[in-house]
This record gives sequence, C-alpha cells and structure tokens, in this order.
Amino acid sequence: MLVACGALARELVDIQRQLPQGAIEITCLPAAWHNRPEKIVPGVRQKVGAALKKGRRVAVVYGDCGTGGELDTYLDSVGVTRIPGAHCYEMFIGKQSFDEEMENQLGTFFLTDYMVRHFERIVMQGMGLRKHPQLRDLYFGNYTRALYLAQIDDPGLRKKAEQAAETLGLAYEFRFAGYGEFPAFIAEAAKLDNKTGATTGA
Repeated sequence: MLVACGALARELVDIQRQLPQGAIEITCLPAAWHNRPEKIVPGVRQKVGAALKKGRRVAVVYGDCGTGGELDTYLDSVGVTRIPGAHCYEMFIGKQSFDEEMENQLGTFFLTDYMVRHFERIVMQGMGLRKHPQLRDLYFGNYTRALYLAQIDDPGLRKKAEQAAETLGLAYEFRFAGYGEFPAFIAEAAKLDNKTGATTGA
C-alpha cells in the first residue's frame, strides 16, 4: 500500500495502471497540504497507522515537504519506507541531477506538471500575488529561473509553464523528466504489498 502526496496522484495512478491489476493500493492525502506542512505528519500517521493495524505493508511517497524531519522521524519509528529525496523535484530527476542543477543555478524555482496545471491556485492566489502583486519581488526576488521538470511532453503545459515563468519575471527552461524514480519505487512497494495478499481497494 502506498500513502502518497495528492500532488503526485495523477502520475502515481498512471504508473499503477502499468502494473498487474490489483498489484498495489494507493491512498493520497490532500495536495493542498503543501501549503500546510503541519498537517502532513498527523495525516500520514493516521493512514499508515490504520494500515499497519490491518497487517498491511506500507510505503510512503512524500518528500519532507516542510515537516523539518518530523515525517522521517515518525516513519523510522514504525519501520516504514519513504521514497528517497527531500522533495518531488529531486525524485523526478534524481539526487545527482538535482544537485547539479542547484549548483549550476541556485536561484531555481522548480515546476512540475502539477504545479503548472494549478499555478494560478497555488502560486498566484495561494501566495496572495493576485491581491498583492508587490509580493512577487519579495517572494521571488532571489530566483533567476523557472525550471519546468515535465512528466509528460504536452505543448499546452509547456505554454502554461512559459507564461508562469514570465509572470514571475524569471527565465524559463524546460527539461523532460518523465516519472523519474517513482516507477521503480512503486514496483518494489507492490512486491511487498503482494506478500500480504492485499488487493486494490482492500
């Protein structure tokens, strides 16, 4: 069973479809919790705890996502594995490539398909930039580029990503990342899940 961030739901379900039917169950917590990291650990604890009580094997698909290490502290205490990486950007391109990108240009604002699709709600409205445009320079003054790590190569999303970069006053770069490290992690989690005889929806 996977307990995952809702911002990754589309990608995880697509990967799930490539596995044998019923190979693994996925349950997602609200994507909006990216802006409310204090909710993440209690939410994960509830989902993971319930699964463990049923004798399920669980893996977690989350970055630290602002929990300050609390997520890993909890997961270590109950022996549950989390996909490696501090955040999904690193998971999509791998630690080495992520570190290289940051070393090449520290002031990088990363975009994923999810971020591009919901840029207006997450950034412009969620961060108050629509009501207070002057906040743009406060929030993004130290950034120099927007790097779009695409999961699918969609011209419409590319255009939206370019527009997002322009709105933030950042240079735009595109990189096709695909699903990165997620397929291998999910396939391994499915093997563990199947040892319990669990099926999707159980």
